[in-house]
Amino acid sequence: MSRTPDSARRQRLDTLWYQTVSLGVVTLTAGAALALAHTATGPAIAAAEARDVAASLAQVLPENFHDNDLLADTTTVPGPDGRPLTVHRARQGEAVVAVIYQMSGKGYAGPIRLVMGVDRAGVVTGVRVTGHGETPGLGDKIEVARHPWVLTFAGKSLDDPLPARWGVKKDGGEFDQFAGATITPRAVVAAVKQGLELYTAQRRAMLGDGEAPAAAAAADEDSTR
Repeated sequence: MSRTPDSARRQRLDTLWYQTVSLGVVTLTAGAALALAHTATGPAIAAAEARDVAASLAQVLPENFHDNDLLADTTTVPGPDGRPLTVHRARQGEAVVAVIYQMSGKGYAGPIRLVMGVDRAGVVTGVRVTGHGETPGLGDKIEVARHPWVLTFAGKSLDDPLPARWGVKKDGGEFDQFAGATITPRAVVAAVKQGLELYTAQRRAMLGDGEAPAAAAAADEDSTR
C-alpha cells in the first residue's frame, strides 16, 4: 500500500524533529562536559601559569635579593605604547629594591617578549626572553637555555654603556650579534634599552610614593655602593 502525500510529509517532519532534538542533546552534552572540564582543570592551569610567571620573575633577580611575593606586589604604569604595563616590585623589608616588567621587540619572525629587572639605581639585574618565533639554531640563541648571550645585560645601565653604544657591534654598539641572525639580537638590545628609558621616565611611579622615607633612602644608598 502506497503512502499518501500527507503521511510522507509527516514522516519527513518526524525525522527532521528527531534529528534536531538529537543534535541539540549532543550539543548540550558536549557543552556541559567542556564546562565541567574547565571548572575542574581551571584552578590547576591558573596555578601552573602563576608558577611559570613567578619563576620568570625570580630569574632576573640575584639570589636572595627580595623577601616579598613578586606576584602579589604590583603596580601599573603607562607602557611604551601607552597601554597599562604591570610592574612587579621586589622588596627587602618595606623598601623597594628593584622592579620587574615585560618588554617586547620586533624580531625577524615576529615579536620577541622578554622580562627584565632593574634596581633602584637603574641598573639591569637580569633579562630573560619569555617568547619568540625566531629561527631555531640561529635566533633562538637569545634563550638562556641555548646560549649565555642574554646574561650580558646584567649590570648594564644607560650610563654603562652610554645610550649611543646600546646596539650590536655591527651597528657600532657594544653587544655581540649572532652569525646569520643580526636582526634578533638587535631587537632584544633595543627592547632592553627602551625598558631602561621607561624606568627613567616612570621611576617614581614604579617604586611607589608610599614607602617609608628612611627605608627608601637606605635602599638608594645601598644601590649606589
